[in-house]
Amino acid sequence: MSARAVWKGALKVGPSAIPVKLYAAVEDRKVRFHVLQDRTHSRVKQHMVRDTGEEVARKSFRKGFEVEPGAFVILKDDELNRLKPEESRDIQATRFVPHSALRNEWYERPYYLGPDEDVSKYFALVDAIQKTNKVGIVRWSMRGKAYIGALTTDDHYLLLIKLRYADEVEPARTLSAPEGTRLEPKELGMAKELVTALDGKFEPDVFHDNYRERVLTFVEAKSKGKHPRLPIVKNRATGGSLDVQLSRSLAAIKHNGEKKLA
Repeated sequence: MSARAVWKGALKVGPSAIPVKLYAAVEDRKVRFHVLQDRTHSRVKQHMVRDTGEEVARKSFRKGFEVEPGAFVILKDDELNRLKPEESRDIQATRFVPHSALRNEWYERPYYLGPDEDVSKYFALVDAIQKTNKVGIVRWSMRGKAYIGALTTDDHYLLLIKLRYADEVEPARTLSAPEGTRLEPKELGMAKELVTALDGKFEPDVFHDNYRERVLTFVEAKSKGKHPRLPIVKNRATGGSLDVQLSRSLAAIKHNGEKKLA
């Protein structure tokens, strides 16, 4: 791997310890702006103030946990540091489970685990995971935080996906039961036809952050002294019965398909 490792440690599976390096598998490419003063275009700094408007010096900051409205438990930095998980360089596999044991809402952020020195043990584990079609459940601590993750493979490398804790995940059963009239066979048939009409392969390169691209194009044009036109946002007409909405959707899909073939 040519990417820069962000952390390194040892993946422990039973008595075996496999040296690994952690790499980011995704990159944040959101458009970010600086806050500037209108007249001078100089950067604006943030200051912490009391509810009276009086500025508070950083050295007098304290961390407080609100236990009831207006009542706080004050926590010192050294107290919080002692509560942090013990620093470790181990990623401990606790068990291997079927893929179906993990629902989509548990997954949070992916990382690659690349080999570090002991290549033979690393790729032997990759092969074993692929052949058994299992997912490893692992624990590790990094930079003062404890994590759980799912260990799987991607393109003959180990993929470590950080998981959310149980109390962070809201199961679907917490939603209110669906209400409404019973769907007619015609509506069910049209819905199925709509899904079938959109059948195809997943092509990630087709999808782009159009907002980011428009902003960067607009910024580049303005930086060259141009005054590009901004697109007009059109309000789409909505409404009508489900039958009508499905018919419109099918007509639009067929129209777009004919345009591509033309």
